[in-house]
Amino acid sequence: MERPVQKRTLETRARLIAAAEAAVARTGFEALRVEEIVLAAGVAKGTFFAHFKDKDALMDLLIGSRIDAHLDAIETAPAPRSPEDLVDRLMPLMTFMTCERYVFDVILRRSGAAAIEDIGPIARTFERYVRVVSTWIAGSTFRRDVPPDILAEGVQAFAIQVMALRFCALHVGDGLREPLLTFLDAWLCPRVRPSD
Repeated sequence: MERPVQKRTLETRARLIAAAEAAVARTGFEALRVEEIVLAAGVAKGTFFAHFKDKDALMDLLIGSRIDAHLDAIETAPAPRSPEDLVDRLMPLMTFMTCERYVFDVILRRSGAAAIEDIGPIARTFERYVRVVSTWIAGSTFRRDVPPDILAEGVQAFAIQVMALRFCALHVGDGLREPLLTFLDAWLCPRVRPSD
């Protein structure tokens, strides 16, 4: 008897997600309203909250799956040979992450940095990002005096800083590529120290 209920529950959840994806495609993430989702999915509002704690929980799933799709593409690309290559590989992901201020805000809130209790899709993508970039760094000519995972965490931190500045009034017109390239060139490239 449990199987039909479970199947119906999965089908309802899939309808809610499909309705949310369609609404996002029409109006963006921030404009999405729970009322719009339940109406399109043909369910009661209480049904939405039986599947998702709140709108942010749904956004965690939707945004996390898009970040994962970008990471899939990044992971299959050849390892970058220079900071320029690395920045070029990361730009599609960073462009998505900054497509709306709301998206970037949700990413920061759900990344695990805000000490949320449960680790959701977005937090998992942050861990995956570091693994992918660490693998690239380990097989590259980037600096060797720092472990690849620490270098990868630095790449992620610099990327977040550059994306955050995009929403700052002082930097609103700045792009993503050049500031990140400046940081990564300094962070990843070995430097020859002048002799004393």
